[in-house]
Amino acid sequence: MRKYQLIKVDTSALFVSDTHLSEDSPEVIDKFNNFLEHHAIKHDFLFILGDLFEYWIGDDANQFNSVIKTIQKLNTKIFFIPGNRDFLIGDDFLNKTNITFLTDQTLIKLGSKRTIILHGDTLCIDDKEYQEFRTKVRSDNWKQEFLSQSIEDRLRICKDLRKKSKEAQKNKSEFVMDVNENEVKNLFKQLNYPPIMIHGHTHRPKKHEYLLEDHKCERWVLNDWYDSGSFLIWDNNELREEIL
Repeated sequence: MRKYQLIKVDTSALFVSDTHLSEDSPEVIDKFNNFLEHHAIKHDFLFILGDLFEYWIGDDANQFNSVIKTIQKLNTKIFFIPGNRDFLIGDDFLNKTNITFLTDQTLIKLGSKRTIILHGDTLCIDDKEYQEFRTKVRSDNWKQEFLSQSIEDRLRICKDLRKKSKEAQKNKSEFVMDVNENEVKNLFKQLNYPPIMIHGHTHRPKKHEYLLEDHKCERWVLNDWYDSGSFLIWDNNELREEIL
């Protein structure tokens, strides 16, 4: 069985995903910087569960300098799981921001509660077209070829891929683009039923409750930031959502 990194949170932590920061939407960047300066700064841990950026075309592209500068001011321990938009974030960015990279499906402990955190796209197995694309672009060969191109060409490719993705989604049902419930239950079972799962990706914020082999489990889905920002906060031995 795969080994998962264990991080213990004995105080407080924030969870966020799918902020989709884009230089075309400066108001969302301002909102995220405000979140860092007035919320994250008050807590010991911040977990970013993917799609921090609308797209990331390489550490050499000199993007999002205001966000980087704001992160550099924090003493909060920040952990990052890549999403389907920012899986090309590399060591230069991580070193510059002092962010710790986590693999998808990482087990942590919130107080005494084992908690599995992930971006969430690996649970959407009914979208076979997306899963094939995900496997392709996560390969070392694809990433090396992409990053070898000019910044202008990379940006053009990302915008073209995003356009094609939007078109493809028009022909997909909501069911196909959501998580597969059996895959969720299988993941709980593989990890011996941790009480909590937290993920993003689907942009369908909700707390789901399960009773699996007499184990009570919760699945918290994080919201996106396209319209309004929100995050989960862990303190006083409980999770709750807060709206910005």
